[in-house]
Amino acid sequence: MVDTLVYRAEGAAVANGTDLYGFTVTQWRLPATYPPFAAILFVPTTWLPVPALKVVFVVGNALLLALLVRLSCRFAGLPERQPLVLAAVAVGLWLEPVFQTLLFGQINLALVCLVLWDLSRDEEAIGKGFALGVAAGVKLTPAVFILHLLITGRVRAGLTALASFAGTVLLGALVLPGASLDFFTRRIFETDRVGKVWVIDNQSLQGLLARALHTPDPGPVWMFAAVVTAVAGLWIARRAASAARGVLVVAFTGLLVSPISWSHHWVWCVPLLAVLLAEGRMRTAATVAVVFLARTLWLVPHEGDLDLRLPWWQQVPASPYPLLALTLALAMPVLAPAAGRARGRAPHPEPDPNTP
Repeated sequence: MVDTLVYRAEGAAVANGTDLYGFTVTQWRLPATYPPFAAILFVPTTWLPVPALKVVFVVGNALLLALLVRLSCRFAGLPERQPLVLAAVAVGLWLEPVFQTLLFGQINLALVCLVLWDLSRDEEAIGKGFALGVAAGVKLTPAVFILHLLITGRVRAGLTALASFAGTVLLGALVLPGASLDFFTRRIFETDRVGKVWVIDNQSLQGLLARALHTPDPGPVWMFAAVVTAVAGLWIARRAASAARGVLVVAFTGLLVSPISWSHHWVWCVPLLAVLLAEGRMRTAATVAVVFLARTLWLVPHEGDLDLRLPWWQQVPASPYPLLALTLALAMPVLAPAAGRARGRAPHPEPDPNTP
């Protein structure tokens, strides 16, 4: 549970007043990579001995998976029957992104729960967007949903999320002014602090291109592809046939264009499966489940720099998640909702982009 140890070290740096971005922990020499606000939230992890903290993270993530299953059912319009939820949790534990989240002691499930809960609330709900802003303050990737809210006409929720995110930045600056300046002017641009972009664990568009082109730095090719993917993804999401589809496209767009999206970041597979089941697309849901259960990325050679020397026929099993996300996103505009079979889309449809 190496990531849990990093979180604890971040909390200790805040509590002890040491350099937040100057340490490394574990045999892999992992540094802090989250904004200062996240490090402040990690202070309580220092109150427990490491063995007890690991138990808390395992149990907490298992409970968060159960919560995510319930939120996903509500999001997709599926019934929340207790036996079905328990069965889904039992299967969900073996989805590779979920399993890796528990294995590393990550916080992905907590962030997805925050985002999904907030986006599923009524448009007139008090403080809608606040939880989304907090999630973006912990880990910047969810900020793509703020842009989605604004371009789909949900300005109040979008501005609330922006204000919430700004509040996390301000709190970080007040408590850790030096670390905040360091992070937002320098560390945020240091992708190599997070890890090597070409390793098999990185299931982002950049990781896919690095392995396919056999280069540790795809450079301009990735930049061009990322911009095109971001614009196309937000455009597809804005015109999605349902709000649920739109949210999923935005989630996958963020994962694709992020320089590094570790395989455990793809826990959005849980709400994806819920939406596919709600639409009655059993074959597609089964295919998606197989992709996330199969762990094909770990079956290809990846010791040392073998990730960069994979033959063409190993590229697909090496990058299953970005290829699946690209396929589903491109299919969205032509894949009509399964009328009469879906129990629901998302609780609150997006405004019609063609309506003034």
